[in-house]
Amino acid sequence: MNRLQEKYNKTVVPSLIEKFGYTSIMQAPKVEKIVINMGVGDAVSNAKNLEKAVNELTLISGQKPVVTTAKKSIAGFRLREGMPIGTKVTLRGERMYDFLDKLVTVSLPRVRDFRGISKKSFDGRGNYTLGIKEQLIFPEISYDDVDKVRGMDIVIVTSANTDEEAKELLLQLGMPFQK
Repeated sequence: MNRLQEKYNKTVVPSLIEKFGYTSIMQAPKVEKIVINMGVGDAVSNAKNLEKAVNELTLISGQKPVVTTAKKSIAGFRLREGMPIGTKVTLRGERMYDFLDKLVTVSLPRVRDFRGISKKSFDGRGNYTLGIKEQLIFPEISYDDVDKVRGMDIVIVTSANTDEEAKELLLQLGMPFQK
């Protein structure tokens, strides 16, 4: 069991139960999964770029990503339905906690001019979305191997019913929200 999981079980759950007055441990919100999505728009003209994005996402997440395809054809983007245009990976369980721990303690503090992440990125159902502008903040990515800076979206799906509960959960897991 990893560090963040232990912290969740020993300290976060009891404090959430106390704060929101749950009657059962099972009512306490938990992180269900983390989805990392990397759109590769230039994969339309150059398929090698998609391959590099897949390799980088594999390094970051420790799991092989799935290649996503276009749902619609858009002539202005020279895009046909079914063309590969991105890659995503869904993390659960141990890998999810490992990734969240690494994101909070190592990667986010490496962002330039970092003042904390926005408190407004909740969706109303207790899920949090975070955009990252460059993949270089992750320690696994070597600066020399990067040919192009790619961003990604990280969606943290929780079992919380409200944004307030989800925010409290992420705050106690160490998410650096803006003051």
